[in-house]
Amino acid sequence: MRIEYLTEAMPGGRGNEDFVLAGDGFAVLLDGATASGSETGCVHQVSWVARRLGAELARILVARPELSLREVLRAGVTALRELHGDGCDLTNPDSPSATVAMVRWGSGRLDHLVLADSPVLVELADGELLTVLDDRVERLPAYDRATVARLRNAPGGFWVASTRPEAADQALTGSHPLAGVRRFAVLTDGVSRLVERYGWSWRALLDGLAQGGPAQLLAAVREAELADPPGRFAGKRHDDATVLFGRPDPADLVG
Repeated sequence: MRIEYLTEAMPGGRGNEDFVLAGDGFAVLLDGATASGSETGCVHQVSWVARRLGAELARILVARPELSLREVLRAGVTALRELHGDGCDLTNPDSPSATVAMVRWGSGRLDHLVLADSPVLVELADGELLTVLDDRVERLPAYDRATVARLRNAPGGFWVASTRPEAADQALTGSHPLAGVRRFAVLTDGVSRLVERYGWSWRALLDGLAQGGPAQLLAAVREAELADPPGRFAGKRHDDATVLFGRPDPADLVG
């Protein structure tokens, strides 16, 4: 598998809360998130959650190839709970969290998992483009702090990787014959905003990534952010941005 990826902290100072890692047969991408202005009950920063959970997922993917991706995520969150220690209140609904996107290839298949708003794009050999996007956070009845806390990792709400292993059961998953996959991409919302805010199509994003590579795509993100009038959109003008791009090799189709 030919893999390219790039991650970049948002302009303005603080560290990168995204995490990306690829290895032989897998890729993981996480975007750390925490409730703005809320007491998390945790001594750790959100970047710690993204990095430690990402590392655990990679470890489990290598050590337990027989597990489904939902089982990998469940095991990763369970391991993360142990890493928190006694100083963290794991019952707090506002505990630091992360989106999770995983892709795994081998034995003639390409599997994917998405939990929260880090999408996966898969272009099939016939040209069909599949967009795997978990947009449940965009469909809440209200966005005051109490409502968001009540609906985080709750039925009828939205799901993220945090302290509840059962969130893995709510992840979006799929599998395709590897021979039928032309290319794929995994993004944090700092990159998918090209579509969600700035009028790109998913096809244009994937084509731009294939033609110019991750660095050129992230440059397009920053250009769009700077050209946008301040205050046009709710939320941050800039965000951490991470993208991973994969193309199967003929060798991947063997075994």
